[in-house]
Amino acid sequence: MDFLGADGSAPGVVDAPAAINAPIGCASCHTQAAHALDSVTFPSGVTVDGLGASATCNVCHQGRASTDTVAAATEALEEDTVSPTLGFINVHYGVAAAVSQGSQVRGGYQYPGRSYAGRFFHVPSASTCIDCHEPHATTVELEPCLVCHRGVEDIRAIRMRHADFDGDGNAAGGIHSEIMGLHAQLLDAIKLYATDVAEAPIGYAKGTFPYFFADTDADGEIGPDEAVFPNRYQSWTPRLLKAAYNYQVAAKDPGAYVHNPSYMLQLLHDSLESLSERVEIDMAALKRP
Repeated sequence: MDFLGADGSAPGVVDAPAAINAPIGCASCHTQAAHALDSVTFPSGVTVDGLGASATCNVCHQGRASTDTVAAATEALEEDTVSPTLGFINVHYGVAAAVSQGSQVRGGYQYPGRSYAGRFFHVPSASTCIDCHEPHATTVELEPCLVCHRGVEDIRAIRMRHADFDGDGNAAGGIHSEIMGLHAQLLDAIKLYATDVAEAPIGYAKGTFPYFFADTDADGEIGPDEAVFPNRYQSWTPRLLKAAYNYQVAAKDPGAYVHNPSYMLQLLHDSLESLSERVEIDMAALKRP
């Protein structure tokens, strides 16, 4: 309410006192300011207009970082030199709006010289957030999907692009499986690069901030004793940070296979391709949409 100015404060900033333990509630979206909202400015500084009923969803599900954030942190630094000035840049969680808008808002780290998919449009009857999500519980309404995508029982089995993007020799599964395949490969590549180039093993803890930690026993996993803030990973190079940022973008939008599969596949592919410039990664079997 503060951000929208619905509490009488200036819109676009959060600067007024608020009640403790007053999270998102009915009044957050059901105010005159929220109902009138039609455009949203993303962390990249790009403003998207004409959002209609999806505008309030886009306010909160846009993430807190972008290509621009990562580029600003890494500019003028040697790509493969550990820098004490770098720390992990977390896109935040629930970044479906940024992923859906694709290259237009630059929610993922978009590598220079590569083209990226823009907003992913479904059919007109499934073009807004609330066309697919129940607006209060945010649960997905599955039946409309299966009207068009006949013959599947799980929406994760749907695919409209039939290349083997993750190079596992199997293109029979849904596009979700291709994204998950590349995602797993990217974590392996991040670990390999961290050990061989940054000379400091790294690991990922899914539910613990800041997610990437020093793998102190080099066993490839982050145990409870390692997933603590003082043990956060601190041997970042620009190349490693960019790849880790995109890994987190994929991790924080598990619905990317519906929201914008091409954009997510491109981010993961290009992150692997970048790391392959310094460590051995077989890119020959991977396909970029």
